[in-house]
Amino acid sequence: MMTMRILALADVESRYLWDFFEKSKLEGIDLIISAGDLAPQYLSFLATYAKCPLLYVHGNHDSCYDDTPPEGCDSLEDTVIVYKGLRIAGLGGSMLYNYGEYQYSEKDMYKRVKKLRKKLKKTGGFDILVAHSPARGINDCEDRPHMGFECFRDLLDEYSPKAFIHGHVHKNYGRDFKREDKYKNTTVYNAYERLIIEI
Repeated sequence: MMTMRILALADVESRYLWDFFEKSKLEGIDLIISAGDLAPQYLSFLATYAKCPLLYVHGNHDSCYDDTPPEGCDSLEDTVIVYKGLRIAGLGGSMLYNYGEYQYSEKDMYKRVKKLRKKLKKTGGFDILVAHSPARGINDCEDRPHMGFECFRDLLDEYSPKAFIHGHVHKNYGRDFKREDKYKNTTVYNAYERLIIEI
């Protein structure tokens, strides 16, 4: 399989890509993935100039997508999209903390994972998991809003994907921020602002 260059985004609109945009900055990018909490206008803007698909999941602050979905982009929510041989699964939202939209209890997220497993049977698993929240115990935080999901770790254990892309834990939260980490056979990426991943 050829190497694919993925531009991963989350949480903060990159001034480098929006305020100081040049078409050349998207050259050589094979796929754009948003891990949530980005303005739909920003994603639509990038989709207009990119020569590749833009896939997204919802962050916990993306209720505006209901009225203004990102144009020219494809939702990864609760599904698996196969692109150039890569099987990409998506589960957006965060841990339930104030009953906002796109917030889930561990039990609710487990139900979503259970439904997703039915689709994963058809694709024989997945290569990349895209979520807004991290997995529990893998670069998440102890405060409830930024706690990760245990069922995400179960997915990584069961399917051993190449990559897990998430956001939600911001760079300015503290010195323990990790842009890249390893969990068993899976490389874990925090897509805060922007990150290029080669798979």
